[in-house]
Amino acid sequence: MPHLVVVGATGVFGSAAVTQFLQKGWRVTAFVRNATAAANLAKAGAIIRVADLTQPHTLSGICNGTDVVLAAAHAMLGKGKNKSEAVDLQGAKALIDEARKAEVKQFVYCSLYRASEQHPIDFFRTKYQVEQYIQSVGIPYTILRLPAFMEWHAYRLLGKDILEKGKAFIIGAGNNPTNFIATEDLVAALDAIALNPAYINKRIDLGGPDNVTRNKVADLFIKACGREAKISHMPLGMAKALGWLLQPLHPGIARIMHLAVASEHTDETMPAGSTIAQFGLQPTTMAMFVQQKIAAIKTSM
Repeated sequence: MPHLVVVGATGVFGSAAVTQFLQKGWRVTAFVRNATAAANLAKAGAIIRVADLTQPHTLSGICNGTDVVLAAAHAMLGKGKNKSEAVDLQGAKALIDEARKAEVKQFVYCSLYRASEQHPIDFFRTKYQVEQYIQSVGIPYTILRLPAFMEWHAYRLLGKDILEKGKAFIIGAGNNPTNFIATEDLVAALDAIALNPAYINKRIDLGGPDNVTRNKVADLFIKACGREAKISHMPLGMAKALGWLLQPLHPGIARIMHLAVASEHTDETMPAGSTIAQFGLQPTTMAMFVQQKIAAIKTSM
């Protein structure tokens, strides 16, 4: 029975991966900072272990006896001891070192599309640094370069307020086409990649099938729920000012503001060939995601 370790197991991608691989018959260990938050994963059959990327001693032996490690944790919104530098750089490197010592068969790392050492946002520069570190230490790896998650950036930060409050706000004009990916597509890709020699020591761009503006996302939710909603727009100047004001208080939220400003002036699209169609699978469009989300909400009522 192959063994998967998921670090960041209570996140959107991590929890979906735990569930999928348990159903496939894998042994799955979910590493989390708070065991209580992983109660649903334990109920599904996952082995729950507590570890903290900011405390290297808790990572000792974390990868022993493991076939595949999925590094899906991040601290983009972190502050204090959980700031991004501690989790996404030092913590990620410590995890990679443990994977190397344990001689894992595959280390799957969640990076970002367009991560580079010149990117204006530090989070993207950090991801690039970790990519370079992974490739330098000699472990079998697969780096997934990902865009925004539909579950977060399309639903939780936009569609949810439209459905529940009849209003939402978008930072900036909302007219810049952006790529989003559905978690179910990520899991399907991981299923195809895990322990597959064809994807070892590869960096894979993995995005959604269409590039849509945030205004279009809002419109899809409004039309799908069949009611009016008010969409407000935060001027970029205000977002930029908030970013600088919040930097000493909450660097994570400040980072979001800076990213929103930068995103209005950069190419946020991905090519059609980057979808899970490259694995012979059917990708989820934004329109499909919106319909699925609303159907799921109605079913749970």
